[in-house]
Amino acid sequence: MNKNYHNEIKDLFYLEPIIYNDSRGYFFEAYSDNDFKKTNFIQDNESKSKFGVLRGIHFQKKPYEQSKLVRVLLGQIQDVAVDLRLNSPTYKKYFSIILDDKNKKQLFIPRGFGHAFLTLSTEAIVSYKVDQSYNNVSESGIRYNDPSINIKWQLNDNKIILSNKDNKLSYLLSNK
Repeated sequence: MNKNYHNEIKDLFYLEPIIYNDSRGYFFEAYSDNDFKKTNFIQDNESKSKFGVLRGIHFQKKPYEQSKLVRVLLGQIQDVAVDLRLNSPTYKKYFSIILDDKNKKQLFIPRGFGHAFLTLSTEAIVSYKVDQSYNNVSESGIRYNDPSINIKWQLNDNKIILSNKDNKLSYLLSNK
């Protein structure tokens, strides 16, 4: 697997696998402990979403912060990670990448980041590993259209579908 680091935001990177194609189909290494010596993943999660569904921006507060390794099993998403580490030089900066079932890229999101994704295909199945159990008391989030972050989403607002819960999230300034 090839590791490609995003230069601007420390500790956030994506993986681009070497895919071996032949007449039977394809093969690639989806996960290797060698790439994650400092991360102990304990759970795999999966979600299915239809076109236009935006999930996030979600995160867990300390001490239940989660690192995630995100990949798409079916379809295409715009995956976004937001640096919420208060002392980071890239605080409130975001990284956006297209993940899909063709490119097989994966995004590693370390603890201290918010995460969201927008479904760009008819439907998408997203799988992600986490290194910490979910804790509902620690759950938090930020509005997807927070002007202090200013994410450039691939779809216009009128095509974005939010859950009732995500629709009630506040902006970052009022979320401290």
